[in-house]
Amino acid sequence: MELTLGVTLAVLGAALLHASWNAIIKAGREPQLDTALVALSGTLVALPLALTVEPPAPASWPYIAATVTVHIGYYVALAAAYRLGDLSHAYPIMRGVAPLIVAVASALWIGETLSAKTWAGVLFICGGVLSLAFAGRRGARDARATTLWALGCAAIIAVYTLIDATGVRVSGGANRYVIWLFVFLGLPFGLYVLATRRGALLRHARTHWWRGVVGAVFSGLSYGIALWAMTRAPVAIVAALRETSVIFAALMGAWLLKEGQLRQRLVGAAAVLAGLIALRL
Repeated sequence: MELTLGVTLAVLGAALLHASWNAIIKAGREPQLDTALVALSGTLVALPLALTVEPPAPASWPYIAATVTVHIGYYVALAAAYRLGDLSHAYPIMRGVAPLIVAVASALWIGETLSAKTWAGVLFICGGVLSLAFAGRRGARDARATTLWALGCAAIIAVYTLIDATGVRVSGGANRYVIWLFVFLGLPFGLYVLATRRGALLRHARTHWWRGVVGAVFSGLSYGIALWAMTRAPVAIVAALRETSVIFAALMGAWLLKEGQLRQRLVGAAAVLAGLIALRL
């Protein structure tokens, strides 16, 4: 398998969608409630779609069960990181560390090894992504706690990426796997928030329901494209390429959320671009 131009462009589009739904959560005042809305809306959006496709092959269901379980921790860590810190600090750490873990673990998990040139591209992308996290972060409020939650989230992202990369390859079709995965994916976390903060969640949903629907659609499309790409290119390359979403998140954080430090972030963006060039050479 190799990285083609079509796969590259598709994953870049997925990166933009992923940054967008994370910005939607961070832009609100209640990250936990908005995350729960996205989680529950994912089920509501996926259910009618599930009626139009066959269930994935039986061999993929253990992977779906595993990734649903792992995502409980993902939603908890995501909401905590955004409650404590800026999008442009937490998001790059989550997305920059995860592909490094995937690149190392994929050789052991699914037997994919990378060339020296590909490793250079992955390292440039991850290094650029991480540099975006610490641009102007000295003295940021709760920066240490935000960093720890984001690192935990990165480890969880790496775990579910490897699980789903394997599950989608035995599912009989990426669309079948993704749609049925999203039927169940957000239920544990969403139902937990509904049970513990029922009144707050229902009041929040009356005004901000659109955050959940838009976030769920963007999240589903982004992850679906990434899993499809993993059936056509090495997992570590797709995981690294997807983290170009951090460039979009940095721009959104600086311009839309007024988090500043745009000039410093351009250096990190240049490193990410160098990594992309290395992957395509």
